[in-house]
Amino acid sequence: YAILLLLMVTSTAVAQTEIAGITLPDQMQIENEKTYLNGAGIREKFWIDLYAEGLYLTDQSKDAQSIIEADQPMAIKIHIVSRLISSKKMKNAVKDGFEQSTDNNVSEIKDKIDQFITFFADEITGDDVFDIVYHPNTGIKVYKNRNLKGNIKGKKFKEALFGIWLSDDPVDDDLKEAILGKTS
Repeated sequence: YAILLLLMVTSTAVAQTEIAGITLPDQMQIENEKTYLNGAGIREKFWIDLYAEGLYLTDQSKDAQSIIEADQPMAIKIHIVSRLISSKKMKNAVKDGFEQSTDNNVSEIKDKIDQFITFFADEITGDDVFDIVYHPNTGIKVYKNRNLKGNIKGKKFKEALFGIWLSDDPVDDDLKEAILGKTS
């Protein structure tokens, strides 16, 4: 009985993940399906915390390529922690991320990337939360502080988008390891 109680307490402690002072929920509802926090980490640049990020999947996985290719509900939650992030910097970072994720092969999805970048047009402040949600039936939906900013369909676009953080050349290697649940 003591071991069972210890396991329940441990799983509860792990379920609420705190990164850079931000508590990420242990699950997210996407359409009618639950996704669970796979891992969480912090995006840093020059020793400055920029944002906390969590990756949500229907089933936990440490295999980045299978996550990128999966056609199932998943999400990335980005909680801004730095006031240094502006709309302009975010749009440039997203554009660079797509180029890096696709090995500069963006021509086929360029219109969708351009549309996606518009979702970051409003000024960004510390404590803004972006939810980038994928469902096979509806494509990518982007929410800023729970308000829908837009929707883009297409699995190839989804793969390039999730590749920003999970490809062989991610924006941040440490963040990739963290959201894959490979670091503690």
